[in-house]
Amino acid sequence: MSTDRIKLIGVPYDAKSSFLNGPVDAPDAIRKALFSGASNLFSESGFDLGKLGGFREEADLEIENSEAGFDVIAEATSKMLAADSRPIFLGGDHSITFPLVKAIAQSHRPSTIVHLDAHPDLYDEFEEDRFSHACPFARIMEESLTDRLIQIGIRTANEHQREQAEKFGVEMIELPEIPTDLGFSPDDTVYISLDLDVFDPAFAPGISHHEPGGMTVREVIGIIHSINAPIIGADVVELNPHRDVNGVTAMVAAKMVKEIVGKMAV
Repeated sequence: MSTDRIKLIGVPYDAKSSFLNGPVDAPDAIRKALFSGASNLFSESGFDLGKLGGFREEADLEIENSEAGFDVIAEATSKMLAADSRPIFLGGDHSITFPLVKAIAQSHRPSTIVHLDAHPDLYDEFEEDRFSHACPFARIMEESLTDRLIQIGIRTANEHQREQAEKFGVEMIELPEIPTDLGFSPDDTVYISLDLDVFDPAFAPGISHHEPGGMTVREVIGIIHSINAPIIGADVVELNPHRDVNGVTAMVAAKMVKEIVGKMAV
């Protein structure tokens, strides 16, 4: 594929966060880590993000970090994307996934979403908000924006979220189980939504909701590399730079960006 179709887009938004704010500042932190001289721009698959046309870095979405901002994320995304774009979004809290997928689905609806997270984010509403960062996948499934939702790394599912998963036919894979084959067909198209709290806090301390017992960086890279279907979009969300330690979590986020872009470019 033409790699200039791969677009790196910041979504500085965290007005739907519970407990703590901070992910609004994540896009800049991820970019700083991605382009740091401490590493290079090669993915493990050998793709060089630094070469001419490796990907196109776009400006952040111009949105208010408020309720009003949430309402325009899908519109702002649609204006930025051409029909054949493959965007990777730098969040932001996880609420942004719903309007982002909604925008992408207008031209290229993903058949499958691979969601990596400690939490199912399937609440019908959370703290009286149906668009909280705890609710995006309930909204996505209600609007039939994908045929299949696979959730990996889950370790906090309560009764309500299990009921929601059953209602929507979600494939919830809870730790310690780690899948080796996600069962894609040649006709599938995939969107990846990666919440950094899928990692054990030992690997990613810079998040708002620490949930011990999570995945390793190597395990998540293995999941990404195992996806044998076209990846049409992705987001990396929930970095809270204000809780990070020596930029470790930002560097993990940048690593995930490199590996996802490397797979997109295949």
